[in-house]
Order: sequence, then C-alpha cells, then structure tokens
Amino acid sequence: MRAFHSNWTRPFFARHPADRPYHIDAAELLTTALSALVWRRENGSISMLCDSIAQDYYKKYELDFLWDGGIHPVLDEIDPAIDPVCFWAAGKLHALRTFGAPCVMLDTDFIVWHDLSAWLSPHPLAVIHREDIMPDIYPDASALHTHRPFDFTTLDWSVRPTNTALSWFGDGDFLRYYTETALDFMRAASPADHHLTYMVFAEQRLLPMLARQKGIPICSLMELPELFGSGQDWFTHIWGFKQQMRQDTAVYEAFCTRCASRLQRDFPTEAVRLGTLPTLSPYFHPV
Repeated sequence: MRAFHSNWTRPFFARHPADRPYHIDAAELLTTALSALVWRRENGSISMLCDSIAQDYYKKYELDFLWDGGIHPVLDEIDPAIDPVCFWAAGKLHALRTFGAPCVMLDTDFIVWHDLSAWLSPHPLAVIHREDIMPDIYPDASALHTHRPFDFTTLDWSVRPTNTALSWFGDGDFLRYYTETALDFMRAASPADHHLTYMVFAEQRLLPMLARQKGIPICSLMELPELFGSGQDWFTHIWGFKQQMRQDTAVYEAFCTRCASRLQRDFPTEAVRLGTLPTLSPYFHPV
C-alpha cells in the first residue's frame, strides 16, 4: 500500500520571525522516523510530499532515507491566496490531490504498527475515527464567512466529521472532488478570529459531507475512546500528548528517549544514522 507524509513550511514562517531558520524539534523528527519506518516494514512504500525548504532541511540532515518513495517538493505550488495561519493543513490536502488514489494519507505523528491492507482495501474511503459535532469546533454554516461564493446548501450538516490523521482513498474521482472542494473553500474563506473552525471544516467536516453527497460509505477504523484506550496495539497518535510535552520538559525528554529506544530496538541500522544528528543524539544510548 502506498502512503505519504506531508510537510508545508509556510505556516512555520507565518508564526515565527522572518529571520528564524526552519527547524523541526526532536520529538517530531523521532515520531516521523517511526511513522515512516514502521509503515515500510508493515505496509509498503511511503513518500514525503513537501516544499523546497522542507526538502532542503531533510537532505541537509540526511533524513531522506526515511522515505523509500522519495521526497517530492510539490507544495511550492500552493496558491499564495490560501492563509497559512488559518489553513495550516492546506499542504496536506494539496499533497493528497497530487499523490492520487489509491493511497493512505498519514500524519507524521501517527504510527501504524500492523498490516492494514486487508482492513482498508475493500473500502473506497476510510478514516481512523469519527468526531462528535461540538458546536464550538464544528459550527453551522452561519459561522463560516467567505468573500466569494461557496455553496453550503448542498451539504448535510448532520454527518459526523472525520479525523484524517490516517485516511485511505481508494476512489480517485472522489479524492479529486474532495481536495478541489476543500481548496476552493480555503480560497473563498474570510476567517475572522476562530481559525480552527475553518481549518477543521475544510479538512475534517467536508470529507464526510461530500462522501454523503456522492453516496460513498466511510469505514471508520475505531472510535476515539478505543484509539486512546489501553487495549489496542494497532495505532499510536501523538497529537493529544503534544500539549503535555510542551508543558513539561521531563515528559518531553522521556518521550524522546522512549522513541529513540524503540528505533534502536526495531531499526538498528537506521537508528545509527538518526543518532548522528545533533538534535537527536542525546536520546540514543550507546550500543
């Protein structure tokens, strides 16, 4: 099964001073390495779709070996009219449109520990889990403002949003319809003070709405409590843990050490290469 990661650096530069060099922290690099290497071991090929700045960063630190499908700087082409502060995941959807079906779209902080082919391949569309319609996150159309026409009237607002940290697209026509519609919304949007509602609408709410429109069923692999429960060993999603790591240096350091240990155990050759990076070397123990 072919999969891709993505990295669009424009949101980084929109949030930081213009003279700050691009940087990826150790925890993100370690989870990216685990995500890519475990995917290759269990499922198949994986590529990185990014912009030129990200490509140069990965090559500078000799991290391009992580993606057997190569690094492809296709995100330089994203429409500059799309606001990178509001639509920080625009790169992900542009990458999906470029990569094409059939494919798995995989976040760099998401690890798949087992073979998913039998689970995903029978379905035209699959996501890791659904989300509840919380009005402060997923409001109705009256909260979404645009400066040019976008048709909200054909959408079913009762369908539950989907989390796309891991998502499978088996239908090329639907993939193109979803990504074009989402990118059209991003170009049309006039976000005010609540950027999150715009981004999650474009990425996570439009997907099931458009699938309902086209009569395409969605396979949801788990419910959210099951994903983060103690009984499953299929998936690890770091997203919910990042806030804890930001708030507690000891938690951050312990997490990085644990990731490095897992890499040394499961991928000793690759771990040697990763351990030469100054950012990562403190977390790898001598062999």
